[in-house]
Amino acid sequence: MAKKAVVNTLSLSQPVTALKGVGAKVAERLEKLGIVHIQDLLFHLPLRYQDRTRIQALGSLRPQQEALIEGTIKLSSIKFGRRRSLLCHIEDGTGSLTLRFFHFSNTQLQQLAKGVRIRCFGEVRSGPSSLEIVHPEYELIKTDSIVAVDAELTPIYPTTEGLHQLSFRKFMAQALNCLDKESLPELLFDSVRLHPVADTSLVEALQHVHRPPPDVDVQQLLDRRHPYQRRLAYEELLAQQISMRKVRADMQHHSAVILKGDAHHRQQLLDQLPFPLTQAQQRVVKEILADIQQAVPMQRLVQGDVGSGKTVVAALAVVEAVSAGYQAVMMAPTELLAEQHLQTFKTWLEPLGIKVGWCAGKQTASQRKEVIAELSSGDIHVAVGTHALFQDEVIFNNLGLVVIDEQHRFGVHQRLALRDKGRGSDSFPHQLVMTATPIPRTLAMTAYADLNVSVIDELPPGRSPVKTVVLPDSRRGDIVERVHVACQEKRQVYWVCTLIEESEHLQCQAAEDAATELQDALPDINVGLVHGRMKSAEKEQVMQAFKAGDIDLLVATTVIEVGVDVPNASLMVIENAERLGLAQLHQLRGRVGRGSVQSHCVLMYHGPLSENGQSRLSCLRDSTDGFVIAQRDLELRGPGELLGTRQTGLPQFRVANLLEDDDLLAVMSDAADAFLQTSPERVEELINRWFGHKLEFGHV
Repeated sequence: MAKKAVVNTLSLSQPVTALKGVGAKVAERLEKLGIVHIQDLLFHLPLRYQDRTRIQALGSLRPQQEALIEGTIKLSSIKFGRRRSLLCHIEDGTGSLTLRFFHFSNTQLQQLAKGVRIRCFGEVRSGPSSLEIVHPEYELIKTDSIVAVDAELTPIYPTTEGLHQLSFRKFMAQALNCLDKESLPELLFDSVRLHPVADTSLVEALQHVHRPPPDVDVQQLLDRRHPYQRRLAYEELLAQQISMRKVRADMQHHSAVILKGDAHHRQQLLDQLPFPLTQAQQRVVKEILADIQQAVPMQRLVQGDVGSGKTVVAALAVVEAVSAGYQAVMMAPTELLAEQHLQTFKTWLEPLGIKVGWCAGKQTASQRKEVIAELSSGDIHVAVGTHALFQDEVIFNNLGLVVIDEQHRFGVHQRLALRDKGRGSDSFPHQLVMTATPIPRTLAMTAYADLNVSVIDELPPGRSPVKTVVLPDSRRGDIVERVHVACQEKRQVYWVCTLIEESEHLQCQAAEDAATELQDALPDINVGLVHGRMKSAEKEQVMQAFKAGDIDLLVATTVIEVGVDVPNASLMVIENAERLGLAQLHQLRGRVGRGSVQSHCVLMYHGPLSENGQSRLSCLRDSTDGFVIAQRDLELRGPGELLGTRQTGLPQFRVANLLEDDDLLAVMSDAADAFLQTSPERVEELINRWFGHKLEFGHV
């Protein structure tokens, strides 16, 4: 009797619990990965692949290579030492290798005996006397039998605790069985296929990426450059571009208050500044004023290198809002930076009759109560603060402008919460976000397609670029002597301590130790200390003393990264500089070079330096241009870190790589235009396919 064909009753739109083996617990784990429906599985792409389709000769192996190998055990022995381990030496006629097991049972001891044939998979490493694989996956093979190898590459998926690769592949196999052109329709028509990689069908691309055939170009797949992967990247980038356009269009449907203030107030502020605005600052101020005088909410990002004068640009926008009769908020990610803004704004704005209030986490209950009352009554015109501004009890009288500094440090929900505080019936405050982390143009166009971008691309006159040297910590004595000379010449110095441990406690400990050592070595100079665990008032006191010139040498953790302005400080020493990213080093270095004297920065490292570390430090030594540094940072660290997407809610791309797919990025704007023109009814479907529930980020 003929067998009945098995009919697949699953559909891609069903929840994952419809899959065999997915109960409530597993569904919960899958949801952590953004997988709710069966279709979501298909767009959860392999991180990498393992090649178990061929057996590698032992004589051809290299360290760091993952390989499938087969050989005969020549000797098994237990090695006693700090950790007991079982060592099996295997040979295959071309060479030999050691298998090392730290966890093993008596059964394994008996199984892995001399003369046994074994097939293993794992990563080859250099051992004490030969190449070895630690804890390989293995199977024992009868001496005379032939066991087939896998016919396809093995995909390795990004997963979460409690979800094993094997189970994940089983769920994926069920999802792939539902995949065809009816269940997942093609959304890209000819007019949108502006790059050769877009010509493949989506279904074909997905099948190949999850189940690569044995004749595939393995290297291309491993490098994530295979045409099938790039077909998916094309559609993902298009979905992202269109989602950002949609956000922008949605914002245009909202109304905002028109902030047309009194030019006289702006002029008063300009008159009291000790410096004229640069051409770049004037241009950006014009762009902002044009935006806030519209009845739609401004969404503008101002990029400006360290020291380019973003704060004064923000202050002019704030004065405009207040003189138009509305409140403004200036928010910063750290108390130290917020305090710096508070001092600056008080100095600039209070002579104009503008009341500046302070809202931060460390206020007493009574101070806080007072500020909240003054904000809701409208007595405070400008609130400066940190995350504390998000809290529910903070209510504004009539918020017209929100300024966010170092915007990539804030989580998306926090920015939403602040925007909603100024929300009228259908009116939103204008938003100005600022960053001193320059973002390369292609990346900005993609990541911030919903924002208008302004760039302050010149430094105020009279600032000379900081000269940077890179020295090993074995020359610490010379560096301390250099600090001494600078202090004797009445210049001030920063000494920054960094630690690889994330623990703030250890960072502060390191700074305290360094301060004591330096004070002992240089008894005739005044050493100050500032770190994250000090009370706000103490930090403020030390910073003010440094600013006033009462402290010659300030030892600090990276809390001084942004915002502190001491023109007389002309030397900075950064300890263990190899442990910091380029952007952070560039930010720190921007604390010196604020006066007219030639400033220097010493990047002290603890050798030996990795290739990446060497590359980072030499990039800083050779360039002071934030955009050059940002481009290099992007190449070294990838876009996720640079944009701060770890927490900002910009979608993490599954396939696209903003750095390597620049040829796809180049056509995205035109492809989005074509898609919106020919398939407006498919916009939601495209966005949901790639980003699903992650789209709340768009409403920022």
